[in-house]
Parts: sequence; structure tokens; C-alpha cells
Amino acid sequence: MLVSSDVMSAIPGLRHAFFTREGGVSDGIYAGLNGGLGSSDAPENVRENRRRMAAHLGVTPEQFLSLHQIHSPDVVVAAGPWDGPVRPKADAIVTATPNLAIGVTTADCGPILFVDPDKRVIGAAHAGWKGALTGVLESTLQAMEELGAERGQIIAAIGPLIRQPSYEVGAEFVTRFLDDDAEHARFFLPSTRDGHAMFDLAGFIRMRLERAGVLLIDDLGLDTYADERFFSYRRSVHRNEPDYGRHVHAIMLEG
Repeated sequence: MLVSSDVMSAIPGLRHAFFTREGGVSDGIYAGLNGGLGSSDAPENVRENRRRMAAHLGVTPEQFLSLHQIHSPDVVVAAGPWDGPVRPKADAIVTATPNLAIGVTTADCGPILFVDPDKRVIGAAHAGWKGALTGVLESTLQAMEELGAERGQIIAAIGPLIRQPSYEVGAEFVTRFLDDDAEHARFFLPSTRDGHAMFDLAGFIRMRLERAGVLLIDDLGLDTYADERFFSYRRSVHRNEPDYGRHVHAIMLEG
């Protein structure tokens, strides 16, 4: 049902989960634990899957928070359950409130969970290439600091995402990164197709976290495209499927 960070699992008073697609009630192309509120899966199946995820973390569905993600650098602070059914539009959540599970949804993009174990502040960020490039990781760290965290005490865990051997991109994609910083060339390898390259999203995320000054980075090293335990947007496109499931990856402070 989930994979976890060994580093975060050893921290007292902290729960977290990078959920796989195993253990849910959805079927067809969504088979398993689809948590995507934006998918075209049967809503009652998604609700039950999310209830199971919340229960695993020991919270109610109302305490199991996620976002309407827009591939932005925007962050929201959660002090309790959302006020009403509309989820905030952002790509990261931070909190210092116990018994509140904060999470992000992914299906190839990078889920990053954060914790300052001493100050008891946590965060969850959705970092696709656009969010990572435009600063969602740095925004998350800044928001955690505003809640009392210290940058040099923060631990980050990089969850399942599409890895370089599976992530082919075009020349315009490469140009966008090189225009931002020529040193970004190290995150691209030649593809077998002319005019294309293979992008290392996980390596790019790690670099941004290292430059931001976090204490420790734990990368689970899992590829959502190659590993059938995970939903993958790109794999669904290559299979000509009409939609795809989403994972929820969440973290919470025990009360």
C-alpha cells in the first residue's frame, strides 16, 4: 500500500506515506488506490481510497488534506481542515498543527516531504519540472521557516517520480532549462532520438534542495513509469489510455 523513507520513519512523533496503487477499490485504468479527485474515476471509489489512506495515518478524511495543484511555486499554510469543499490552488502545504495529514498528488511529478524534527514543522510539495524550476521547493522551505523551522535542521524525502531513463524531452524543454542556467546541462543525457534528451528530474530536485541548505535528503530512487506499482501519466499516454490515476503522498505530526 505504501513505501516510506527510512530516515523519516526513524523520527519520533512523525508519520508519513508515499502511497502506491495497491490496496484500493478502483478498477480499470484506475485499478487500486487512486486518490485523484481530478481524475474521471468514480467519485465514490476515490473517496473510499482516500478514506483508507487517511485511516492508515490515523486521521479522518477531513484531516487528510490535499490541493488543487497548478504547477506553481505557491504554498499554503494549513492550521486545520479546509473550510468547505474547495481545495486551495497551490502546489505545497506546510503546517505545525498535530494530527493533520498534509499531502500532494502525483503521477510522475516529484513528491517531496519535509520535516524539522526539532521545531515540529512539516511540509509537502508537488514538484514537476515547472514547479521545481520556478521555485516551489524554496517557497516551501520559506513557509516552514515562517512557522518556526530552521533551514539547516530540515530533512527532505524525495518519493516515487519519473526517472531519467524514462523521461524523454524535446529540444525546447532543454533550452528552457539552459536559458535559466547553463549549468543545468548536467541534468540531460542524449536520447536515442535526434533532437531529444533524457531529463533527470530527481537530480534537479536534489540540487535545488542542496542549494537551499536543507540538512539531509533521502531519495527513495523509485521510477513511477517503470514500476507498475505506481500510476504514471506518461505511461498512460504511451498506452493511449484516456486518463490515469493519482497517488497521494502525505506527512503528519502525531499529537
